[in-house]
Amino acid sequence: MLLSHYYEGKIEAGCDEAGRGCLAGSVYAAAVILPEDYQNELLNDSKQLTEKKRYQLREIIERDAVAWAVGIVTPEEIDKINILNASILAMHRALDQLKVRPEAVIVDGNRFKKYKDLPHTTIVKGDGKYLAIAAASILAKTYRDDYMNGLAKEYPQYDWLSNKGYPTKKHREAIKQFGITPYHRKSYNLLGDGQLSLEFEEC
Repeated sequence: MLLSHYYEGKIEAGCDEAGRGCLAGSVYAAAVILPEDYQNELLNDSKQLTEKKRYQLREIIERDAVAWAVGIVTPEEIDKINILNASILAMHRALDQLKVRPEAVIVDGNRFKKYKDLPHTTIVKGDGKYLAIAAASILAKTYRDDYMNGLAKEYPQYDWLSNKGYPTKKHREAIKQFGITPYHRKSYNLLGDGQLSLEFEEC
């Protein structure tokens, strides 16, 4: 059973991101505030759930949450500030949009930058330990998947419907064959050969 709170007696927002390891597309993050003493035994790390279950839970989270929001950082921004900073910025953008102001923040992983004057705690594998982080992982993942599914219609050759921008063999072979799109992260090793791929022409 996941835990409902880390900070006792505080309005607490859980944060997580999706798409950090992708070769293409924006990085998404979500922030979720759940009711005090909230319980939902179906909530878990989004990676442990089927796609169907994630989308079912998204509806439940959005209905039950005190507040929730999604933040986005574009591929262009990722190339300028690096993916770690971009992931944290996406979380800050999600927190900025919450309709209820949190009094503390819990974050999946081990890196975060202070948000305003709020106390925060990073929790490794937090999406499998705390309900609000699990909820954030589900929202970030499903909204990013929706976005990549939309891009896949524009660029079907990269198999984004299946790989969501992650570095699969098929994705890298398409980059070799067709070059890169405006959505590829040019600061990444796109071919997996140790070389940055700035020499590619965009298709």
